[in-house]
Amino acid sequence: MKRKVIIATGSLIVAILIVLLVAGNYFYNQAVKRGTDVVLHTEAASLNSLASEEDQLHMKEAKEWFNDQQPDNITIKTDDDIEITAQFIAQHDSQQKGVILVHGFRSTSADMGKLAKFYADEGFDVLLPDARGHGASGGDYIGFGWHDRHDIIQWIDFLKSHGNNQIILHGNSMGAATVLMASGEELPIEVKGIVADSSYSSVKEELAHQLKHIYNLPAFPLLEVTSFVTNVRAGYTFGEASVVEQVKKNNRPLLIIHGDADDLVPTAMAQQIYEAATSEKELWIVPDAGHTKAYNNKTIEFEQYLKDFLDRTVAD
Repeated sequence: MKRKVIIATGSLIVAILIVLLVAGNYFYNQAVKRGTDVVLHTEAASLNSLASEEDQLHMKEAKEWFNDQQPDNITIKTDDDIEITAQFIAQHDSQQKGVILVHGFRSTSADMGKLAKFYADEGFDVLLPDARGHGASGGDYIGFGWHDRHDIIQWIDFLKSHGNNQIILHGNSMGAATVLMASGEELPIEVKGIVADSSYSSVKEELAHQLKHIYNLPAFPLLEVTSFVTNVRAGYTFGEASVVEQVKKNNRPLLIIHGDADDLVPTAMAQQIYEAATSEKELWIVPDAGHTKAYNNKTIEFEQYLKDFLDRTVAD
């Protein structure tokens, strides 16, 4: 009888482990594997269509300007031998200033094109990378900013080689997390400031939020199993990929932006990041803005915040 109980218990444990591994692989494919068509937790469309006519016209002009550009296509190789690409818009009259605009989850460099005109008008060369696992870049997984933080340093080196000695990092969503994760590394002195719009506090906390809202599932044990699978297949864990821990080591000025109606990345995460940061910092919580929609809804005001930040961090 005792032997039967042991066998039954062992079989049950094995079955549970198999189910968890299957679930972990499923959620890896949903969240981390390249090319999966994922439906994220969405927001009411009305939140993201509150721009004034003046802001809408300004945004339209910015997008048209970007679409008229003929950027150079740049390719570099990462430290782990992945070819990644970027669009590069150089100024004819260089002021030796450069910005790296970093896009979000399952997006591409073109998504940041709406910000390119602003920085070009301010005299910046503009670099728009495709993150690993996105767009024209190589890689079969999404790094959520963790491995990408090292890629940003290589893009900084590219701008330095182009003569840029004052560099700004600016990211949206996963791109915001990427530049904030990079902030905790030993950055070149040419990096003068970092703008982060709608960053999550850590990969683990963000995926837990998505599990709850999309699948109505608890984080434990699914996240732990999916993190294990991610470590095996992509070489990192969700727990180590923390913006909060990285900004504790940062010494560059930060401008942290977040909509107060962001359901995709909870606004409270911006407060966590701000409180953890030990450098010069500013937090702008934008009323009635959803995820990364502060620029769309408050275009002119957003640009004024950027100008004020640049005035404090970048020399003329």
